[in-house]
Amino acid sequence: MKHKIRAVFFDIDDTLYSTTDFARLARMNAAKAMSKLGLKWPAKKIYAELMEVIQEFSSNYEHHFEKLILRIPVKYRRDINPAILISSAVMAYHHTKFTHLKPFPDVMPFLKFLKQRNIIRGIITEGLEVKQAEKLLRLGIYGRLSPNAIFISDQIGISKPNVKLYLRAMQSISIPADRVMYIGNNPATDIDPANAAGMITVKINRGGKYAKIVGQTSPAYTIKSLKELRNRGIF
Repeated sequence: MKHKIRAVFFDIDDTLYSTTDFARLARMNAAKAMSKLGLKWPAKKIYAELMEVIQEFSSNYEHHFEKLILRIPVKYRRDINPAILISSAVMAYHHTKFTHLKPFPDVMPFLKFLKQRNIIRGIITEGLEVKQAEKLLRLGIYGRLSPNAIFISDQIGISKPNVKLYLRAMQSISIPADRVMYIGNNPATDIDPANAAGMITVKINRGGKYAKIVGQTSPAYTIKSLKELRNRGIF
């Protein structure tokens, strides 16, 4: 390593917590809530239709359940106010946030480790401004981060994989790229642009849809747990 690392940035989704597992559970709980309230479709069928809505309108669309109701024939929801069904789904989804949204076990110890070494701890994430910020608070991670080092694409107006997002983050903290590490799980939107920005890249492989995908460039390190970085003598 040419220089001592002075800052570490993280992706959020499926890097700091299991977005995939949480989303699956929260959406199924929403489907179960609608079925329990009287929607005459099995929860699994409601869930499958909801997943089609998400695929068609994207995960950041804000009216998934409204679109879902429009797709269900009226005969299966007769005498139930659509707003009640939608509200039950929203409540179930948010209740899952309260009970199941937790960081991976290695996250908090690693953030503490970095703080003890006076290393900046930041976020570079793709997504809606408030939605991504809420995750940091609900996960209990925000208090372990450097507050001036949080960069959300929607807030900045630059989306992944545009390398400008990464360059903006480094310019904001005034640290050269060869002293900045970026940790993410997606080769195309995390590793490739961070490499292009000159950062020290780490692909964390926690399983999921990006586990076997190879990017156009290689990360400096590939790990399965943040614990592995602590044992490599790079801090």
